[in-house]
Amino acid sequence: MSWITKTLSSSIGRKLLMALTGLFLCSFLIVHLSGNFQMLNDDGGLQFNAYAKFMTSFPLVKFISYGLYATILFHAIYGIMLVMANRKARPVGYKMADGAANSSWASRNMGLLGSLILLFIVVHMKNFWYEMHWGEIGTDAQGNRDLFTVTKIAFSQWWYVAFYVLSMAVLAFHLLHGFQSAFQTLGINHKKYTPIIQTVGVIFSIGICMGYAAIPLLMFVKSLS
Repeated sequence: MSWITKTLSSSIGRKLLMALTGLFLCSFLIVHLSGNFQMLNDDGGLQFNAYAKFMTSFPLVKFISYGLYATILFHAIYGIMLVMANRKARPVGYKMADGAANSSWASRNMGLLGSLILLFIVVHMKNFWYEMHWGEIGTDAQGNRDLFTVTKIAFSQWWYVAFYVLSMAVLAFHLLHGFQSAFQTLGINHKKYTPIIQTVGVIFSIGICMGYAAIPLLMFVKSLS
């Protein structure tokens, strides 16, 4: 087992873990968004509440969820640790190097972007995940906990919608670099395939985040009528 410990504690091993956990979280973003879109159904939130109940009560999903929470914390905290380690190893930047010319803004600020995303996750889980499990919320016509109403009230507040949308913009920048970087770390770096991965990464990063941002925006506009 010593070779595993040495590999995971090495620079390459740490990058590999970040790549694998990052791609796993990308798959979660797709699944979670498909569920969130149910909030836009014109059924008073019945389908969304049924989905929320399934995601928080079905044994297999609950088991996977705990792994997801651990992955989120690991990816965020380990990412910040990597940034700090890199800065400690090179406290003074190369005077002759032009960072802006050799790398994107997102790649140079992944630590900042990751920290902001972690802040969003904490606020988001407090407002919804915590309320779903332990909050004093009512039930809908089907007897399910009415998480839809909690979400509807949150998305009727302009400041929370603004916070949510800005957080999705931060996530988009994080994904724009992280998606391609993950494949590169896994050794998928070829002149034929890299441009395709880059294109898919841009479409995925922007598309996913626009989808998430559209939900609170649409619900906020609807709350004004």
